[in-house]
Amino acid sequence: MAAAPASPVHGWTAPGWEGVREAFTTNFTAGREVGAAFSAYHRGSKVVDLWGGVSDRATGHPWAEDTVVLVFSTTKGFTAMCAHHLADTGALDLEAPVVEYWPEFGAAGKADITVAQLLSHQAGLYDVDATLSLAETLAWDPVVAALAAQAPHWEPGTQHGYHAVTYGWLVGEVVRRVSGRSLGTYFAESIAGPLDVSAWIGLPESVEPRVAPLVSMQETIDEQTAASGGDPSAVREMMAQFMGPGTMLGRSLSAPNGALSDQDAWSRRDVRAAEIPAANGVTDARSVARLYAATLGEVDGVRIISAEQLDRAIAQRTTGPNTVLLGMDIQFGLGFMVHSTLLAIGGRRSFGHFGMGGSLGWADPDADLALGYVMNKLDVGMAGDSRSSVLIDACYAALA
Repeated sequence: MAAAPASPVHGWTAPGWEGVREAFTTNFTAGREVGAAFSAYHRGSKVVDLWGGVSDRATGHPWAEDTVVLVFSTTKGFTAMCAHHLADTGALDLEAPVVEYWPEFGAAGKADITVAQLLSHQAGLYDVDATLSLAETLAWDPVVAALAAQAPHWEPGTQHGYHAVTYGWLVGEVVRRVSGRSLGTYFAESIAGPLDVSAWIGLPESVEPRVAPLVSMQETIDEQTAASGGDPSAVREMMAQFMGPGTMLGRSLSAPNGALSDQDAWSRRDVRAAEIPAANGVTDARSVARLYAATLGEVDGVRIISAEQLDRAIAQRTTGPNTVLLGMDIQFGLGFMVHSTLLAIGGRRSFGHFGMGGSLGWADPDADLALGYVMNKLDVGMAGDSRSSVLIDACYAALA
């Protein structure tokens, strides 16, 4: 299917930030976008708020100011914010063994795994061996029971490998045990609510009409390959070698044990309504940027992570190649991706999280800059693509 013609870009930029609008517009005119939004905060104030294109390619419905979209692993940043918010209250010690809060977790040699190792993808629990239906997966308790019973796939702490979906249940269950609230509820009441943002982990039915349908990664690959005169089947075969069901990355992305292997599942109402705190957050760009801005300092009187806790959150906890992510140099602090050779965005203390297909939440404490990017066209890449990179570059050009 050919990309829909780009609608006019809407929104505004503060004086001096006009180059970001130009970069955002170019993404559409160059055919890289279907529908998208981008926002930036500087020194606690919003300086960019842009949206444009088509929210539903089938109907041609335009991307509106209040359009929201599934952001996959950008959700992990929201989940990390909940853990650090709890740590700030003194209720959660991130260096403590998980069993102090979740005793059943100690089975199968996991008694010494710390909460910090869950947050930094070092626990060796990127998938489970138990077979679970989609209904059981969405019900929460069967998944956390399977994770509690699971033996690690490597000695915890000896390496790191991306827990693409299980991260959310692992960290989320600790938050639930400590706070008495589900992760989605804690996020709504303690993080999103005070900041008045449109962001959910467990989408209310009333918001469903605002959700932009996704243009699948497979559609994007097929279109790009056909446009270059290549063979889409050859590209699909190559992708299967890297992330097919028998690979470590494929298992991680479809956990628990293949229950989420059908990518169409992410467009289902019951999947968006459930709490999958690693992958099913629904939001808009201005909310992502506002959330990250509130980790750096006060935004309209609200700060969600103290300066001391932020320092702990963004200190690098992993080294070496990521076992699950094909050996890539993607490094983690406590729940956030941090500066590396692959993610050399902004200053050395920069942090955030990308989502599959291209979405992004990122912050640079030294520049006091926070960014949010969302879109409905999923592109290839676990750590962003050219669309977000030109927007990021334009923001730093504005600062310069």
